[in-house]
Amino acid sequence: MERTCLAVILAAGDSTRMKSSKSKVLHPVAGRPMIAHVVEAVASAGISSVALVVGRDAEDVAKAASIAGVDIESFLQKERLGTGHAVLAAREAIAKGYDDILVTYGDVPLQTDGPLKAARQGLADGSDVVVIGFHTDRPTGYGRLLVKDGELIAIREEKDATDAERTVTWCNSGLMAINGRKALDLLSRIGNANAKGEFYLTDLVEIARSLGGRVTAVDAPEIEMTGCNTRAELAVIERFWQERRRHQMMLSGVTMIAPETVFLAYDTVIGQDALIEPNVVFGPGAVIDSGAVIHAFSHIEGAHVSQGATVGPFARLRPGADLGTGSKVGNFCEVKNGRLGEGAKVNHLTYIGDAVIGAGSNIGAGTITCNYDGVNKSETVIGENAFIGSNSSLVAPVTIGDGAYIASGSVITINVPADALALGRARQEIKTGRATLLRERALAIKAAKKAKA
Repeated sequence: MERTCLAVILAAGDSTRMKSSKSKVLHPVAGRPMIAHVVEAVASAGISSVALVVGRDAEDVAKAASIAGVDIESFLQKERLGTGHAVLAAREAIAKGYDDILVTYGDVPLQTDGPLKAARQGLADGSDVVVIGFHTDRPTGYGRLLVKDGELIAIREEKDATDAERTVTWCNSGLMAINGRKALDLLSRIGNANAKGEFYLTDLVEIARSLGGRVTAVDAPEIEMTGCNTRAELAVIERFWQERRRHQMMLSGVTMIAPETVFLAYDTVIGQDALIEPNVVFGPGAVIDSGAVIHAFSHIEGAHVSQGATVGPFARLRPGADLGTGSKVGNFCEVKNGRLGEGAKVNHLTYIGDAVIGAGSNIGAGTITCNYDGVNKSETVIGENAFIGSNSSLVAPVTIGDGAYIASGSVITINVPADALALGRARQEIKTGRATLLRERALAIKAAKKAKA
């Protein structure tokens, strides 16, 4: 029978060191609030029930934490009296009788399911408390995990540690799993007889052992246990997240020429044999199919790039952009809510908004779809194998038929039938010798102004 588990996520901190008008756990990592990363890790560990302990911005934090398949109940922590006190804010949820209670933190967004599963396995193997630790060559400031005969006998804070204990490099992450049948009894025994008068979750180690229980520790990669308290630490976490995800993608068959310059969103999908050139930024909702090429200095968000399509350099795909197989969006182009058919080309200096472009059509340089009249947005529809000459303005709503030809510099305001030629520009006139007269007049005016000065 599968063991039940409740994850208690502590997310009630005041976030004072972030110097922010919003809760720390709402700050994004890879375009997603860090609290959502934590809930995702919990869900990946097979945990579908979460008790979210909140404080500042409680409603916004609960909303940001919500992901499909996870049942979240929020509990308000009105006072800040230590980690043990924070966990007991979720007393009502803990009392429901889960096999395992997993305690984690909303400001540790790099955590993955591996250590969480290992901690739960420790409970299944008979431990009453399992602490998640990490090894580091910079242990100063962390509580040390002291292990004897395979059991964790204490978490020693640095200020209380002996010289020998300070040489220990296995440190406490703060994450912990507790026997769900004993959790409330153990938590209620935590006292506050310390300098700060707070209730420390780490006291569970000695409490459980004093009652004859078994306490063990499992290991996690140091990077995964990185917490966030300041903007500088947020930047470090972003860097770690990006490095990890780029590495995963390259191992899956994606080519990145200069991976350190590519920035991904939490949900970026890139297919095998896609090529990503330097200095590309992906916002949320980007899907790049196999064999696509994203040239340098492009920005892609909420867009789909099909197999064999090319983007950029210096292109922007906004939400709703959908590039068909073998299509092209070239340099200094922007596409918003626009669908390009197979082999269609938007080569340079062009804006495509709220438009459908048929297969094989060519959109000339400087073309714009005039989709907004100040109140409403309207659609431009271009058929297959149409040719739109350079510097054309297509005033929506308007339809260009299959095989139609739009002369360069035209302003198109009415529908163009298939295979028709449309010209929408003023007639050119030539005034012989007029250029000489204009120059002479300009020079005379300039001389008169200089003499008067």
